[in-house]
Amino acid sequence: MPNPHGSFIWYELLTKDPKAAKAFYDDVVGWNIDAERPSDDMDYRMIVAPDGNVGGVMGLNADMLANGAQPVWLGYFGVDDVDASVASIVAAGGQVHLPAFDIPDVGRIAMVTDPQGVPFYVMRGASPESSTAYQRRGMGHVSWNELLTPDDAAALAFYDKQFNIKKIGAMPMGEMGDYSFIAHGNDPQIGAVMKTPPGAKSGWGFYFRVPDINAAKAKIEAAGGTVRQGPMEVPGGEWVLNATDPEGVTFGLVAPGNEG
Repeated sequence: MPNPHGSFIWYELLTKDPKAAKAFYDDVVGWNIDAERPSDDMDYRMIVAPDGNVGGVMGLNADMLANGAQPVWLGYFGVDDVDASVASIVAAGGQVHLPAFDIPDVGRIAMVTDPQGVPFYVMRGASPESSTAYQRRGMGHVSWNELLTPDDAAALAFYDKQFNIKKIGAMPMGEMGDYSFIAHGNDPQIGAVMKTPPGAKSGWGFYFRVPDINAAKAKIEAAGGTVRQGPMEVPGGEWVLNATDPEGVTFGLVAPGNEG
């Protein structure tokens, strides 16, 4: 993929029940997740927004669960060289969870953590086309990438060095510290970094864009999910909420302004 080094290029839901995940997220976000598992051993289904792919749903099998895999949303950073990136991440204090491997016609991938233990993938995609999984205003796409971390200053330095993700300002949040806005390349604002609040789990979180935040809230609750925070208006006029799906996986939604 020709996306600049350090771009978010793919998002992946790990789940024990891909069929239930399809029913929930198709309704709430407006996706069309593949209905049938592929014919090979791995249950991996594409997440399709109205104008293109956003990511995939991976079914967790017994071996994965026995080795500690848990339902979660994870992000992929596109990199120029997977092996060089893994070496640099390890040298900076990160760890390798899944060594680099190749998938024919897909690309080279590794799963790592940052020095604070937050997991993510690095990938060099084989496709000649740019990924559009992240689109700030793209309906059904990831619109905001938010990192909760025990050490925001260290995390900002790490992601700047590894992926050219830079702090571009901050919103003070009192005892919680700063909500630091981040940019990458030609994307002026791709998300934010903040200290992990008490009781929350550190990790990258992703906000999917929907047309109406109140309608989405109702769909979440009707489908067995739980709204944890919001809806609330944020600076700039958009509306957001934080929720968990029926399996307990955290995600966010963002919608245009003018909500009631």
